[in-house]
Amino acid sequence: MNILEKIIAHKKTEVTKRKVEKPVADLEKERFFKRETLSLRKFILDEKKTGIIAEYKRQSPSKGIINDRDSVEIVTKAYFSYGASGISVLTDHEFFGGSLDDLIAARDNGVPLLRKDFTIDEYQIIEAKAYGADAVLLIAACLSPQEVKSLAAVARNLGLEVLLELHDESELEHVCDDVSLVGVNNRNLKNFEVDLEHSVRLAQQIDDKFIKVAESGINDVKNIQYLKQAGFKGFLIGEYFMKQTSPMEAFKEFTYQL
Repeated sequence: MNILEKIIAHKKTEVTKRKVEKPVADLEKERFFKRETLSLRKFILDEKKTGIIAEYKRQSPSKGIINDRDSVEIVTKAYFSYGASGISVLTDHEFFGGSLDDLIAARDNGVPLLRKDFTIDEYQIIEAKAYGADAVLLIAACLSPQEVKSLAAVARNLGLEVLLELHDESELEHVCDDVSLVGVNNRNLKNFEVDLEHSVRLAQQIDDKFIKVAESGINDVKNIQYLKQAGFKGFLIGEYFMKQTSPMEAFKEFTYQL
């Protein structure tokens, strides 16, 4: 069983438990459930911003603890202040040390929030809306094309945008009209190796009507300039900023260079 399979197995148990602890009817009473969402797509296309979806991530299965010092509030405020087009918040606790409280803590910033988790059930999408997200991540490697279509429709009906993450050509069939953004992960989820060229090759096969987002392995302004030439508008960067002595200063310096 690879790490992705372990995560999904645990997620199924976790979601079943949460459904009992907090039913959908209770989620619909949360203060953010009725708020009007922001469009991640529009913010990425805004030329006054960077196109960067900056991520808050404490740890990962491959790297262990990345940053357990700097608070969600401080880091995401810097992301917002220095031109992030969006903020990604990892809410998986078991493997990434995140929580839905992190999503709430990041909500004070005036940019779209992406709930980054391993979404396998529509309950998690309703949950994302209730806790202040504007967009959700769907990972093709975890879902069938029909499941993506079904979950994306639920998200759209709630006013949430969907970032669909692909890893290889076999997953292109997962792309559907209810998806707003298509991401290409440069990191192989099975062995965690990174290949930036992978995004370039796959981008050529994704329809230009979708906003293309490069994910993982971006650690230099030159990476972004190169990926832009391949048609990418968005760039999800997490580990690079979070592993620095000061994620806030690292993001500031990166955007100034950009």
